[in-house]
Amino acid sequence: MRHLLLLLLLLLPPRVWAQEEVVGPRLEAGHAQGHVEPALVPTAPPRLVVGAVDTPRFHILYTARSQESARQLASGIESIRDAFVSVLGRDWPGTTEVRVGMGREEFEALALPGGEPPGWAVALAYPSHRIILLNAQTLAGPEGQVTLRHELAHVALGQLAPSWPRWFQEGLAQHLTGENLSMTHYAALFSAVAQEKVFRFEHLAEEWPDLPSDVEIAYAQSAAFVAWLASHYGPEGMGRLVDEVATGQPFEQAFGKAFHTSLWVEEQAWREGLAARYGWLPLTTSTSLLWLLIIVLSAGAYLRLRAIKEQRLIEMDAREAAEEAAMREALEAELAQQRAALVPPDLASTPSAPETLEIPEWYEPGNERDEDEDTAPRPAKPTVH
Repeated sequence: MRHLLLLLLLLLPPRVWAQEEVVGPRLEAGHAQGHVEPALVPTAPPRLVVGAVDTPRFHILYTARSQESARQLASGIESIRDAFVSVLGRDWPGTTEVRVGMGREEFEALALPGGEPPGWAVALAYPSHRIILLNAQTLAGPEGQVTLRHELAHVALGQLAPSWPRWFQEGLAQHLTGENLSMTHYAALFSAVAQEKVFRFEHLAEEWPDLPSDVEIAYAQSAAFVAWLASHYGPEGMGRLVDEVATGQPFEQAFGKAFHTSLWVEEQAWREGLAARYGWLPLTTSTSLLWLLIIVLSAGAYLRLRAIKEQRLIEMDAREAAEEAAMREALEAELAQQRAALVPPDLASTPSAPETLEIPEWYEPGNERDEDEDTAPRPAKPTVH
């Protein structure tokens, strides 16, 4: 199924992929580290807090509006921590405090002094304090559980060892939350493999890329590599890595002691299999792709048959119209013949025009005189004397 979705993503117009570069930072989980995290000093709970729910390893504070969300969180948070232990092979010490507010205003009000959450963050972790801030609205959303697991992962790493490379922090957090299985990560790695743009992990130890598309690749490859390490060495190997890093030695040195190999060798082995896992080969040999082709061909055949059927209907309509016109003409001709047969012959002949009088050639209008006028003598004119 993921191959089908990937093909759909690849068919999207480039504009869709480029939108992320202009919309600014995404709303996502975050964690306070280095200069961002406030000093480790005791602080009183915010006045907004009205109560708490306790579990064996968590202390959950809530406001008047987030009480129900806090109680629901308490019912499942211990099992999430157990899942972390099954991957890391270690559990972090102490009780973790979770502060739950309703809405952005309460979320920011629950922050530690000097550690206000950035505007893009929907959750925040203070690893050295073992404190997590959550927005109940985000927690109830579709990404709520992923956000919670992501913050717990940062607390776990911060408590288990003092320093981790950034790619390992982000990769482990996404591996523990299941984000490494998302279609977004798969598509990012597919693009990176096709463009030969997979970063070296030594370049992702401290800094992160600037371009959003490169950031997506960095997240995706970090999650994929950590998942690859976890599958190869299991919780025992990951636990040894945690123990070695906890001693304060450099990460690469701790990596070599835990896995009996170097980071460079493992990275090369992981890279060699990228084309088989994220290139065109999985698509061309995928059963999902075969079904996709069958669906496309079936749809094409259906549209073709439909077009042929519509053309035939048009031709049939035209033929019927022509036949109807011919029948109408024949009927009109037959009716004309029948009417002609019913009329009598003498009435059927054309009446002659009335005779006209011939005028003699010598006739001139105005010269008409009576014959008596020509023969009778005219009286003499009187003579005036």
